[in-house]
Amino acid sequence: MNAADVWEAMFGGLADYGDILALVSNSVWAGAILGLVGGLMGVFVIQRDMAFAVHGISELSFAGAAAALLIGADVVTGSIIGSLVAAGLIGWLGARARERNSIVGVLMSFGLGLGILFLSLYDGRSANRFSLLTGQIVSVQSAQLGWLIGISAFVLIALLLIWRPLRFDSLDPQSAAARGVPTVAVSLGFMLLLGLAVAVAVHIIGALLVMALVVTPAAAAVRVASGAIAVPVLSALFGIVAAVGGILLAVMGTLPVSPYITTISFVIYLVCRVVGARRGRVTAAR
Repeated sequence: MNAADVWEAMFGGLADYGDILALVSNSVWAGAILGLVGGLMGVFVIQRDMAFAVHGISELSFAGAAAALLIGADVVTGSIIGSLVAAGLIGWLGARARERNSIVGVLMSFGLGLGILFLSLYDGRSANRFSLLTGQIVSVQSAQLGWLIGISAFVLIALLLIWRPLRFDSLDPQSAAARGVPTVAVSLGFMLLLGLAVAVAVHIIGALLVMALVVTPAAAAVRVASGAIAVPVLSALFGIVAAVGGILLAVMGTLPVSPYITTISFVIYLVCRVVGARRGRVTAAR
């Protein structure tokens, strides 16, 4: 592929950008919602050292969606069932970090194997198979957007209701338990909310890209902020910028949206890491 082909693939639709953008308004809204939810959930994922668990949930969500695709059922419902099963098992069996990592590793390989099996048996359009791994955010329909808004609203409201005990349990679980916080219920509730968030994200951005919106923005935010408000706000902002920015760039050409979202998210993380390191050196010098 020469330079002209690369330019055409990346910016071939620049002349009709306004018209194309009008056709993907649902995708832009979907990206903004996913970035917001992923950014806020990611704060607790980082605090609770559960980045690996997100990947495990996404793999079983992928298996559920693939099973639904195979039998002709609703893919979103299959994805949600798979995510909730994974989240429930991790939350119930993985009380300690060492146990949780082992369970996540088992579930991740099992879910990926099941998903590949179901996709191998599926004889429909190959695009449907591929979208479960890399998403279909540039072709979000109104019904899908409605599902996304409804589930995301439920997740956000529930997250706000348990925010204080969840934050206490995430930062100091021993003290939280001693103060009477129902840590088991809080942990399981958070895992189920995480499962719902991952389920809708898998359907839109694919099983392979969930961590780019659930883990990376929060990992970037904690590099440059430490406040109880600053970190969630920055994490949500980074998630929205990565998702929406990736869509706005992707519609210029014919390349998938996934490289844009992951690249923007990674660049944000690198910048925050450099800024955080410089601040640390300045503070140490003083």
